[in-house]
Amino acid sequence: MFPRPLAVEYGLAVVHLSYTGGTLNRDLQSTRAEAGPPPIGLAYLLSVYPAVSHTFFLREVIGLRGLGFEIHTASINRADRAAQDLTAEERLEAAGTYYVKPQGFAARLRAVGRICALAVGHPAVLLRGLGACLTLPSRAVGLPLRLGYLAEAMLLGGWMRRKNLTRLHVHFGGPVSSVALLTGLAWRIPWSITFHGPGEFHAEDECWLRPKLLAARHVFAISEYTRSQLLRIAPESPETKVSVIRLGVRSSLLEQAREARPREGLEIVCTGRLVAAKGQRILLRAFAALGNPSGLRLTMIGDGPDRGHLERLSRELGIAERVEWLGARNHDETLSRVAGAQIFVLASFAEGLPVALMEAMALGVPCISTYIAGIPELISSEQNGLLVPAGSVERLRAAMERLIADASLRERLAGCAKRTVREEYLLESNHQALGAAMREVWGERIGERQG
Repeated sequence: MFPRPLAVEYGLAVVHLSYTGGTLNRDLQSTRAEAGPPPIGLAYLLSVYPAVSHTFFLREVIGLRGLGFEIHTASINRADRAAQDLTAEERLEAAGTYYVKPQGFAARLRAVGRICALAVGHPAVLLRGLGACLTLPSRAVGLPLRLGYLAEAMLLGGWMRRKNLTRLHVHFGGPVSSVALLTGLAWRIPWSITFHGPGEFHAEDECWLRPKLLAARHVFAISEYTRSQLLRIAPESPETKVSVIRLGVRSSLLEQAREARPREGLEIVCTGRLVAAKGQRILLRAFAALGNPSGLRLTMIGDGPDRGHLERLSRELGIAERVEWLGARNHDETLSRVAGAQIFVLASFAEGLPVALMEAMALGVPCISTYIAGIPELISSEQNGLLVPAGSVERLRAAMERLIADASLRERLAGCAKRTVREEYLLESNHQALGAAMREVWGERIGERQG
């Protein structure tokens, strides 16, 4: 059985998986995957794959395959760009990914037919799924939405059954893991989850966080901050069930030469989706407050719903001619542009542990960010970067002004930042840690448990 509180509180007595605790150490960064174990087949469920803002998914999948895992990818939604805009590596991944949500009227009809066939062929699966839909908390999730998740869970489970996959892993705590939860409950498929935060922590009921934490076989957190929030939400869950496995960047970035750009003066760069949580309006106001130092420019890389508002704000502040909006770029183009800047700024109000910051640090670009969530685990202010209170235009302006005026400070912070990445945030090392953890969670033989 699952831990008793889940079965009692949500009436999920039909579930027969168990979590035995294990001995996972949450300081697995130094652990190496053991040589020679049998391959572990694992379905990876993602919300959008490939995605320009989530390149770390692709790196993780490829990294685990390199460690001997048989990773099969599924995605609720198709790639966020047209095929011609994907890198060759992304096109290859897209071609091998199962996409759950159908595109177009004819595809939707076929999907409905598949769901009906699965329901007829596996009535116990459907009944367990319907039972879960009726017993999971419904205050913030209406019945139509829950049934939509169940429809996707039926399709996902059917695909896993066809592929003979009996283990599932999912990233993020929002709707994509709601599909994973129902897949696990309906098809009796054990699953694990990586939480990033912090968005889902602001919508605990809507995201069914507590049921997910209790139902998942194991939980990974990308930062100590994320882990603390998960333990807060489900205090009855064993502490050993939640492990910290950090994200990271490729070691090759540490050696990548910074490109000399044919620009006079200094360039400040910011990457990320143009959304309120990223704090770009604070960055624009702080940039405007710097005055007009000769040759100083701000480059914004990314796109999103706030772009129109932010462009209008730049015009109102009188800085439009000094702000360049590049829109969304692929990962290689983004890294090239960041590498040529002198200062990187991420003025976020809400983050997990941003890979964008790690990349800038690895490239030797001095960084300014905010005292929120997991960022202080990455940046120690005045040592390997500068941190300011989120939302403070004046403190952000002052930090940018310091770096603009002091080349030796930029050089010192950048050197320490590269050392931090080398010692704690290398992708290869963290993939080894994740692989070791996955082998401990999934290494035992799991019998056929699908209904």
